[in-house]
Amino acid sequence: MESQKQVKKKGGTMRLGAYPCSLLDGTMSRRIYGQQGILERHRHRYEFNNDYRDIVEGHGMKVAGINSDQDLVEMVEIPEHPWFVGCQFHPEFRSRPMAPHPLFESFIGACLKKKEEGNDI
Repeated sequence: MESQKQVKKKGGTMRLGAYPCSLLDGTMSRRIYGQQGILERHRHRYEFNNDYRDIVEGHGMKVAGINSDQDLVEMVEIPEHPWFVGCQFHPEFRSRPMAPHPLFESFIGACLKKKEEGNDI
């Protein structure tokens, strides 16, 4: 990203903490969460390069969630895949043994469904 090209010292340049994400209508992510706006925890330095957004979407990957404040891609999906969701944040930070994060719960559910059908995911 242009804003990161001149960064030489990496200390203190991570995106840390909870950030908002708007989930797009008609996406698996929106169905999984059951709401339009979510707040998820981040701990990373690198971002999706928006220069490649049209190219990626032109080849079948769909942007499913964005941080509107900073125009950052937060979630992607491949609609033609039984369950492909990628996220920029860390769902494991909000998951507990008896209260799994919605993404983990959905993924395991999709795996069990495929197993019952006799298919691999």
